[in-house]
Amino acid sequence: MKLLMIDDDTGLCELLSEYLSAQGFSIQTAHDGQQGLELALQNDYALILLDVMLPSIDGFEVLKQLRQTKLTPVIMLTAKGEDFDRIFGLELGADDYIAKPFNHRELLARVKAITRRIEHINSLNVATPSKMNVNGITVNLAAREAAINEHTLTLTGTEYEVLVLLIKNAGEVVSKEQISEEVLGRRLASFDRSIDMHVSNIRKKIAEHIAGEKIKTIRGTGYVFIQGE
Repeated sequence: MKLLMIDDDTGLCELLSEYLSAQGFSIQTAHDGQQGLELALQNDYALILLDVMLPSIDGFEVLKQLRQTKLTPVIMLTAKGEDFDRIFGLELGADDYIAKPFNHRELLARVKAITRRIEHINSLNVATPSKMNVNGITVNLAAREAAINEHTLTLTGTEYEVLVLLIKNAGEVVSKEQISEEVLGRRLASFDRSIDMHVSNIRKKIAEHIAGEKIKTIRGTGYVFIQGE
């Protein structure tokens, strides 16, 4: 699988390129935001590793412009302790984040969790779609699409997976820990707001097409997809 890493730390790019290449990935690198954005728009990558602090345009602007036309999975590389960067990146449509400095094995685990999901998608037989329709939202599992009254929801891969998990368990509480492990492929860390932000993004996109609460927050536990009005 081909990955794109956008980071102005050339030494880190070289080290990670060598490490990830040894794991079977093909790596392309860019060292400023504008160049990275152009590569991301012109090519198809399985995943993008995107640093926040970049020359020319920062990682947030890269992600914002990318999401106008592409849903390529993105892992944001943030500074340790910069909660705003993490939350803002997720609001803009990042799939996950990892704080610098990070362990190479942890990054590899994050990358593999997302690329495994892509491999599963590619293995599906889209000729025989399986659909679910709950409380006004239709999910086509084979085509990996969610729609409301024939209006397709523009969801990132992670948002789609979260929505499907909630719909499959409609009427039941799904914990944040379960969502993190099944969708992001990792245990939920303390004070990690990634699941909250993904659910928030899904709610906003649903609200553009249909009224009423569809996903209820169970404080301190998780979320419930409401079965009906």
